[in-house]
Amino acid sequence: MTDLTASQRTFAAAAKAPNAALRAIVIGLIAFLTLVDLFATQAVLPALATRYQVMPAAMALAVNACTMGMAIASLLTGLLSPQIDRRLGIFSSLALLAVFTALLASAPNLGVFAGLRIMQGLCMASAFTLTLAHLGEQCSLMEAGGAFAAYITGNVASNLIGRLTSAGLAGAFGLRASFYVFAVLNLAGALLVFLSIRRMPAASMPSPPRSPLGAVGAHWRNRPLRAAFGIGFCILFAFIGAFTFVNFVLVRPPFSLGMMQVGLAYFVFLPSIATTLAAGHVAARVGSRAAIWGALAIAAIGLMLMLSDHLRPVLAGMVLVGIGTFFAQAVATGFVGRAAASDRGIASGVYLACYFAGGIVGSAVLGQVFDRFGWPACVAGIAASLGIAAFLTARLVTPQD
Repeated sequence: MTDLTASQRTFAAAAKAPNAALRAIVIGLIAFLTLVDLFATQAVLPALATRYQVMPAAMALAVNACTMGMAIASLLTGLLSPQIDRRLGIFSSLALLAVFTALLASAPNLGVFAGLRIMQGLCMASAFTLTLAHLGEQCSLMEAGGAFAAYITGNVASNLIGRLTSAGLAGAFGLRASFYVFAVLNLAGALLVFLSIRRMPAASMPSPPRSPLGAVGAHWRNRPLRAAFGIGFCILFAFIGAFTFVNFVLVRPPFSLGMMQVGLAYFVFLPSIATTLAAGHVAARVGSRAAIWGALAIAAIGLMLMLSDHLRPVLAGMVLVGIGTFFAQAVATGFVGRAAASDRGIASGVYLACYFAGGIVGSAVLGQVFDRFGWPACVAGIAASLGIAAFLTARLVTPQD
């Protein structure tokens, strides 16, 4: 779940080139290898909690600490990207990501584990943001159709395959093996970037018409944009809450699933590939507000199903929550791209910073709720976040609407 509007702009070059299919595959692989660590560790949360002998809330906060790093890096990279060499920046970020991922295998305590996850987040967000910026400088929005599909596939695949691989490796070979394999995947991403992205000196990149901080201030004074930033915060707040703590529900009675079975449960993300691809078309036909309201309603229905004591309704609810939150994220980021009259890159950086901040806050707040009051109270907190997002959606009005 990342900046979909920027991807429409950034991946458009693939449509022009004779080897468009190959370039689309490369773009999807870069997105996958950059973000595969983001949610993969959620699938082994119960095993990690046992390893460090901590409560679910503490372990969830440590695992999701990467979103804190991503919030910081999204904003800073957006502000500083005109001065950063694209290929060197992306390659260095992914190489460092591999180091921090490997170190997680031997983290001696929860504090070190959380610190390494923050560093992972810094690397993931900087690599992803710089990749979007590099490709965006070569592309136009009208050419983005095929490359947009490649981006969505890579993004959703990182959620699905990352969780499945993490759970499978941890179940078969232990937690350490899982982290080492993901470190190798990060190195593969660094190599792919080095071979596929042209070097572009920072001096050749266009400078923004005003200071980055001035652009940030202008975006915050824009009421519809401010509402979109809040919606992004609420979406990841809800997503993190639903797909972090449901892991603890699934391994406890009456479900009592093993690690591999929990990993297989994340095939629930497959339908999101098709539905999220339709987000731009639906928003164009019915408007951003109606599209987001519909997506939030679908997610809310899914939440209710996740309260069931039977596995099939819970899995169906996970499908609906995934569809609704991915879809709402796609439409919200599309709105940011249209509502920002200038400095769209900075607007996207601010949006992503708010989005990832919602992840770490959701993990902290809902973790305490889950530990003290249980899963139904946690679901109520997630529903409240969706309700706030629905309220803010009413403010998504621009002059062209």
